[in-house]
Parts: sequence; C-alpha cells; structure tokens
Amino acid sequence: MNITMIGVGNVGRALGPRWAHLGHTITYAVRDPESERHAELLDQTHNGRAATVDAATAGADVVLIAVPWDAAESVARGLTLGPTTIVIDATNPLLPAFAGLDPEAAPSGGERIAEWTGSTRVVKSFSTTGSANMTNPGYPGASPAMLLAGDDASAKEVVAKLAAGVGFEPVDAGPLFMSRALEEMALLWIRLAYVHGNGPNIAFALLRRP
Repeated sequence: MNITMIGVGNVGRALGPRWAHLGHTITYAVRDPESERHAELLDQTHNGRAATVDAATAGADVVLIAVPWDAAESVARGLTLGPTTIVIDATNPLLPAFAGLDPEAAPSGGERIAEWTGSTRVVKSFSTTGSANMTNPGYPGASPAMLLAGDDASAKEVVAKLAAGVGFEPVDAGPLFMSRALEEMALLWIRLAYVHGNGPNIAFALLRRP
C-alpha cells in the first residue's frame, strides 16, 4: 500500500520505517522535501520519500495524521483525499501539562478529524501508547493492544492489519464516537508514564481467560 505520514515526529518516525519493512511504500509529507534534515529518516525507510502534502497524499491508500493537536485542524482541512483513502487519526487533544482533554475537541478529536477532512473512512488508532512501543512492542506474556475506532468496517480491517504487522494485537473498540474513550486512555497512558514515573516501557493489553 501507499502510506503517507503527515507528521515526522516520534510516531511517524517509529511507524514509517517499520511499515516500509513490511513492503509498504512510505511518503513523508513535509514542508521542504529537499531538506537534508530528513536524510536519516529516509535512509531508515526503504524506498521512502519526502514530498509536499499535496504530492504525498496524491494516490495514497492510507494517510496517517500524527501532528500536535494545535496543528490538526489546519492539516486536516488542507488535505485532498481520494474517495477510498483511509485516514488514521493518531492525534490526541491534550491540554498543556497533560491536565486533561481539550473541551473544544468535543465530542472527540477523532470526530473532529472526520469533520475537518470530510472523510467517512477515519479510524482513530496508534494514539493510546507511546512511540517506543511502536518501535518495539515486545512484552513478555502478551502483545500490547492497539485499539481502533471507526465507522467504516473495511477501513478498520486495513488499520488492524497494519497494527498486527508491527506486533500489536488490534482491538476494535467500535464506532468513531468511541474515539473519546481512546483519547482518555491516551491521557491515562501519558500520565502513568511521565507524571507518575513509570516510564514509556508500559502498555495496555487485553487479557482473555482460556
């Protein structure tokens, strides 16, 4: 698949190379595709390339939005998407100092992303854990859960396969309105990791009795 990464922060840098190793074609949407600052990331991403947002999203099968929340609206509104393009919303509408979720993102950040993009194929995912787990999701005894929420069943199937491909157990949390619950889980994970001192090597898992 052709996957476009919008945002070359920790999440984009963790997932892009890993998906490339699975055979996907990765394009990073950046302001200056010729900048040398992207050279190391492109070296890590087999057949990866950098392009402007318009060029990067043209023909994309999947677009991952992984930008800070204060940039999410302008990014989402500026996208030109194909009718079948899947949008993965990996954003979280966090208040400063992880004090809560932005009330202006109601009813949820995921639903706002769908509104701003005009897409019915938005899937909230890759948002409830840290980038270190996306680089290395290996834990003894269980695979970390990667929760996802969306209204389009076929879009969720694709995102679930992308999650499973990099070592997560995909867990369907239901329709897109469940994004708010995932955003609350993201806030909880961040506070456990960085406010309460557990560090980033923690993960949520869904355990089942035999």
